[in-house]
Amino acid sequence: MNLFGLIFISGMDQRLCMSDDSKYLRLGVDSRKKGVELFKRLIPNILPGAFTPVCRDDERMDRGLILHLDGAGSKPIISYLCYRELGGSSWFEGLSQDVLAMNINDVIAVAAQPILFADYIAINPFRIPKDEVIAELAKGFKKTLELLSNYQKDFKITPTFAGGETADLPDQVRTLDVVGALFGILDIEKSPKLNRIRAGDLIIGLRSDGRAVYENRENSGIMCNGISLARHVLLKREYYQRYPEIGEPEIAEKYSGRFTLDSFMDELDMSLAEALLSPTRIYAPIIAEILMKNPEEIKAMCHNTGGGLAKIKRIGRGVRYVKDNLPEPSPIFGLIQREGKISWREMYETFNMGIGFEIIVEKDYEDEIIQIAEKYKIMALVIGKIDSVGNPANEVIIKSRHGIFIY
Repeated sequence: MNLFGLIFISGMDQRLCMSDDSKYLRLGVDSRKKGVELFKRLIPNILPGAFTPVCRDDERMDRGLILHLDGAGSKPIISYLCYRELGGSSWFEGLSQDVLAMNINDVIAVAAQPILFADYIAINPFRIPKDEVIAELAKGFKKTLELLSNYQKDFKITPTFAGGETADLPDQVRTLDVVGALFGILDIEKSPKLNRIRAGDLIIGLRSDGRAVYENRENSGIMCNGISLARHVLLKREYYQRYPEIGEPEIAEKYSGRFTLDSFMDELDMSLAEALLSPTRIYAPIIAEILMKNPEEIKAMCHNTGGGLAKIKRIGRGVRYVKDNLPEPSPIFGLIQREGKISWREMYETFNMGIGFEIIVEKDYEDEIIQIAEKYKIMALVIGKIDSVGNPANEVIIKSRHGIFIY
């Protein structure tokens, strides 16, 4: 029986695939970001269907400009809890890499080069010592940018740090928020070939867990998305009772987990705190080398952030993406699913599930790209294909041992 026969074998199966009882939404987070289309209409995007909007440079018609903004999500709450419960301010340092990664990965996903980076730190100084936090974040930015500079080649991957803003907002911010803005430039001729996406093209996935050659420890792979869902289903209620600033009173299901931050998780081979604060992987060294060697073969790229493995739905026009060769999700995601009793459909739409970055290429170019990734000790594999192009709307189909899901 073919894939679509399995999907549509009965009306009941279809309803099960398409049902939407989102635990994440009940926590106040909409991973689909409904409403942002109102802003998209205002953007003069010269690469419609690309992962990140690109504006034309009026002074150079062959160049595109990007101003990208992203942050560490609710990861700072985990850092804050570790600071309060386990002591020391070093728990804040990794947030710098998270913010840089969330911006650089998104910019390089359209083959653009990051030029200038600025940070924005909003803090409640009554709860967190501002000087200590800023010192740790500055250390983190310096360390991450120096690391990237070690892999700097002809394709620029290391932005210049251009300063930023620190705001004391005790009446608005309960703990801490860390965000960054990244300016990038794109040689339009070298942009991904979105108009060449065809049926039969392959989707290559790069793992988000493990340890790359440029990382100093094992990574759980969680990156920065789904952290609110993870902390609420894994961490004990006692944390909220001791620190009510980490939760919203209106949320009924907050902090319903069984674990403490220092719980050592055998299946993860690290503590829960280490797993939740594993810094977001920066894929720039790998993608830069791929772009230098195979610029014409890259049709599209996707950084699997909010939206998880359904994120690729935003790329291209009328494309049906079929992911039918996904590896088993990283252990951290199995733990979250099991403890939170979260549907697998929601898991695949919320978390990266172990695949942090995706590249669409024509068949026969996959081996070279996989070899480049593996040179950096990052596992890569073909996870799916383009089934068809020209449909009314983009569609993502995930076929896994946990079910078949349509987005």
